[in-house]
Amino acid sequence: MINNKGAILILIGVMISLATISHKAISQPLPVPAVPSSPENPAQPPPPTPTNPLNPDNLSPPQPLSSPEAWRNPRLIYTFTGHNTAVDSLFFSLDGTILISGGSRNDGKIKFWQLKTGREIDSLRAQRTSVSVLRLSPDGETLVSSGTDSAVNLWNWKTGDYIHQFRDHTSNVLSLAITPDGRTLVTGALDGIRLWDLTKQRRIYTLARFDNQTYGLAIHPDGDILASGHKFGSIKLWNLKTGQSLNRISAHRGSVNALAFTPDGQTLVSGSYDRTIKIWNLRTGQLAQTLSGHTGRVWAVAINPDGETLASASRDGVRLWNLRTGELLALLTAHDDWVHSVAFSPDGTLLATGGFDRQIRIWQISPLSGEELAQGSQ
Repeated sequence: MINNKGAILILIGVMISLATISHKAISQPLPVPAVPSSPENPAQPPPPTPTNPLNPDNLSPPQPLSSPEAWRNPRLIYTFTGHNTAVDSLFFSLDGTILISGGSRNDGKIKFWQLKTGREIDSLRAQRTSVSVLRLSPDGETLVSSGTDSAVNLWNWKTGDYIHQFRDHTSNVLSLAITPDGRTLVTGALDGIRLWDLTKQRRIYTLARFDNQTYGLAIHPDGDILASGHKFGSIKLWNLKTGQSLNRISAHRGSVNALAFTPDGQTLVSGSYDRTIKIWNLRTGQLAQTLSGHTGRVWAVAINPDGETLASASRDGVRLWNLRTGELLALLTAHDDWVHSVAFSPDGTLLATGGFDRQIRIWQISPLSGEELAQGSQ
């Protein structure tokens, strides 16, 4: 339960627009990044063997968003290999046809996978060390990467051209967030938080410094409120327009390294090194529920576009939850080691998971019967 700070959260809930944000998939051409010619870029491995060879395309026709019930028994349709180390980051293109992945220590590469064919179609060296985070701007214009080398790199998504590098941070950049209009980038690092203008490619201002070691970031769907997760278990809420600190919550007993808002902006999810996931109701300012069960730190969380299904990654695999009830829907244990990254496709029918076993797995929802659809809509 939250103490008197809950009252401040209630005020913030009033400030935040609760209008549902509609997400439109924007079709973009395949990226054509130039791959530097070096020994670090050997010939591409053969395409992965489909897990479901009975389906020639290996992808069922996209199904409409239904309910968390569809994720009770997801089927594994692809396993991608190609990274030399752990897969630290994953992100889908806005039209859902391409998966973008980032390698961990001493890999530093971004790879592009075409989901229709299951092939790696391109790669590029993005960071000197690891690609800790990947983000594609909501306007479909800019691909952003960051890592433990303190650099933030920008690419033009349409052309694949390298655009710019931000070097203001002096420590690991562990989190990225982009406002819904695609104009402002927020970077979170062990030396604080910075805001950047993606159009003019310059720093706007420094929101927090060294006393705010930042592990996770999330921007509210209305674009005005930033949530940041910090080393000693706190979550802070900021007004992005003014830079004002709105509230600080003592949320976890360990570092908060994963944050996500639901599409309607009414709920904030936090994942922590303390092995728990917490669900915060922004309308009431209360802790709605705590999800327990992971056997290690929670590395990542992702919310399905349906706003009701949550994926979390840890040592024991990927857990899928019903956000409304807190019910555990499924436990995915296909990876041979820690799972470090998770991402849902824009249409909500696919889940990508990346692990320390150097593999990426693609999961698809199971078809629902009429009875299951009816139960899920209740």
